Amino acid sequence: MLKGVFSVVFGAGFSFAVTAMPASAADDIAAKVQLCAACHGENGVSADPKTIPTIWGQQQSYLVKQLHDFRSGDRASPIMSPIAKDLAQEDLRKVAAYFAAKRWPAQPAAAATASPSGLAQCQPCHQRNFEGGPPAPRLAGLSYDYLVAAMRGFATGERTNNGDMPKFMQALSDSERDAMARYLSAL
Repeated sequence: MLKGVFSVVFGAGFSFAVTAMPASAADDIAAKVQLCAACHGENGVSADPKTIPTIWGQQQSYLVKQLHDFRSGDRASPIMSPIAKDLAQEDLRKVAAYFAAKRWPAQPAAAATASPSGLAQCQPCHQRNFEGGPPAPRLAGLSYDYLVAAMRGFATGERTNNGDMPKFMQALSDSERDAMARYLSAL
């Protein structure tokens, strides 16, 4: 009798532990990403869109790469580098998947302008509607200020964690990058 009760209790406990594991793992990632909300926003809209990008609904492969680059030092940030270094390697993909699964936050529609010249060269990676795709990020709807800063960073060699972007951005004038950023932010 005692052996039967022990088996039932042990089996129930084991079953509970196994079924609770995925929820616990999800809860663990949800707890880890709470820190991200302080800057990137609880609802996907960042606290300072001029300097902090939207990561809700961003491409998973791009988010993994950026976390990896912050972690390895290929991309420098006094805020993101220590955070990425504190994440376990196996959590990089989980954190990226968490944010990629979120819906891109709706923004008030800005007045669309004509597509600036030079933007066609961006579509093979960033896709037709600039919503991104492996391995390139979504550009549509990012803030104008963030886009201009990122483009300038690539053009000046300050940001080097992508082999192609510096060449593309260096070939453009400041006014061409400005026009692209205005257009993309309005999408």
